[in-house]
Amino acid sequence: MFQQALIYLGAALIAVPIAKRLGLGSVLGYLLAGILIGPFVLSLVGDQTEVMHFAEFGVVMMLFLIGLELHPSRLWKLRHSILGLGGLQVTVSALLIFLISFFALNLAWQPALAVGLMLALSSTAIVIQSLEEKGWLNLDAGQNSFSVLLFQDIAVIPMLAMLPLLSFQPASTMEAASHSLVHDWPIYAQVLISTAVILGIILAGKYVSSPIIRYIAQTRLREIFTVFALFLVVAIALLMQAIGLSPALGTFLAGVVLAESEFRHELEADIEPFKGLLLGLFFVAVGASIDFALFSDNVLLVLALVASLIAVKAFVLFALAKLFSINHQQQLLFTLALAQGGEFAFVLLTFSRQLSILTPDQVNLITLVVAISMLITPLLLMLYDRRQRKSSDKRPAFDAPADIGESKHVIIAGYGRFGQIIGRLLHAQGYEVSVLDHSPSQIDLLRRFGNTVYYGDAARKELLDAAGANNARLLVIAIDNADKTLEIVKLAQKHYPNLAIAARARDRRHAYQLLKMKVNALNRETFDSAIVLGTEALKLLGNTEEDANRAGRIFREHDIESMKQLADLWGDDASYGVAVRQRMEDLKQVLAKDTQARSRLNACDETVKSDDSQ
Repeated sequence: MFQQALIYLGAALIAVPIAKRLGLGSVLGYLLAGILIGPFVLSLVGDQTEVMHFAEFGVVMMLFLIGLELHPSRLWKLRHSILGLGGLQVTVSALLIFLISFFALNLAWQPALAVGLMLALSSTAIVIQSLEEKGWLNLDAGQNSFSVLLFQDIAVIPMLAMLPLLSFQPASTMEAASHSLVHDWPIYAQVLISTAVILGIILAGKYVSSPIIRYIAQTRLREIFTVFALFLVVAIALLMQAIGLSPALGTFLAGVVLAESEFRHELEADIEPFKGLLLGLFFVAVGASIDFALFSDNVLLVLALVASLIAVKAFVLFALAKLFSINHQQQLLFTLALAQGGEFAFVLLTFSRQLSILTPDQVNLITLVVAISMLITPLLLMLYDRRQRKSSDKRPAFDAPADIGESKHVIIAGYGRFGQIIGRLLHAQGYEVSVLDHSPSQIDLLRRFGNTVYYGDAARKELLDAAGANNARLLVIAIDNADKTLEIVKLAQKHYPNLAIAARARDRRHAYQLLKMKVNALNRETFDSAIVLGTEALKLLGNTEEDANRAGRIFREHDIESMKQLADLWGDDASYGVAVRQRMEDLKQVLAKDTQARSRLNACDETVKSDDSQ
């Protein structure tokens, strides 16, 4: 056991960091590690069936953690995409694959339908992990992908119930193939038991779990809390499995119920490391299970089947992305993310073999096709990522100068969270404002809210001319790119000498550069907000409101004056360091003198009041 563990861990340690450095992602790294140590390359590990059963628990944990992130209200909002988008994806994909298997591959209708059902599913583990790793899970495509995957996990239950109906075996053999404790019960009893178990999980999570978790938390033993978190997930998984339902579905529901618990973050922190390890093991097992001997004997057939699977599912997914109005820039991401086979296909394949729906050779071939399609998915997402980066590097077509409105008062370059505040203030005071921004997504968002914003690069003279820079009184540069800010300042000072310039400084270094360029006004983007919070901190520490506000005001004035004095020393590290330390001492003295002066003033006031009372 230790030897096998060492091999799996060592392979992951070598392959995953290399894959990450090459931009391939951790999922592909684990898959490559599995291929490397598998029976068809180095032969360090053998059959992966038992390992796969154990590692699939990582998928269960992942869905529990996803449930913890989903409040019931948010899940309710996803109901249309879960039932509509997910339901159509499974139904249409299964139907098309069934037709291809029946007519093109000459399978009987029973195995053709079984193949259609299992290949309609996608890989929850690979998709969620890949999207989360790249920061795409919260995008429109990511949320809809999650909805489809959640429906697929639910759909596994009726699929398992349907497979015995497709079997060529006698009823007694079919029943022996099932591991469900309620398999031989009447259908209505199975439905009642399943419903009761699901309701029990929901009610226990809502009303019973919190007192138990609170009691365990009071022990202040972190390892006991971890034990409870693992016990909870394992117990629910075994309970769902015992009644023939998906363990992943049960733990997901438990996670959703516990999403409103005050202990949600502790549970998440305790489960996360185990989820990561087991998912990594799952991906390694998938890689090691790829039968390269079978692949080499049937190269053209396997490649054709893999390409057909991805093409059919991609066609369905892209059509549904159009139908459900998924963000048009993310429709390809949604399509590529879900176009592979999934891990639940392995479960259905095993069951199909036990029921003699598929022959062993057919099972091995489909297993190979599913595994290779899962291996290809991270590559497809990597290519999509590179395509997006390449297209975002190209300068898009800005608004034509003739379309940009001219302002007599103010031009604002950059209308993000910083520029919007300035724009609203100036507009409220009655000033005419013309806005330029170079972010397409920001432009779309602002225009949807009725703002007049023009898409353009303020570092281009023709666009500043169109915005009225020759006649405007002020140019506000509110973009968050320091180098681009300096470029705009140089352009404005060269061509519009009468135009006043107010600039946003990213940090102190940027402020020094702007000071040397003699802009009319500047402010560091976090400076004033930090002083405000610092003032509140002084109040929380027991200072009076008046003393805290005075300290904040003195600090602000002193720091601005210091910045002007230190600007000339920037770049001379030795002199600059000495000057900074001196200014810090000066600040302490200024604050100390102010405190003393206020103490004397207060003492005088008390004396005057005392004399008046006498």
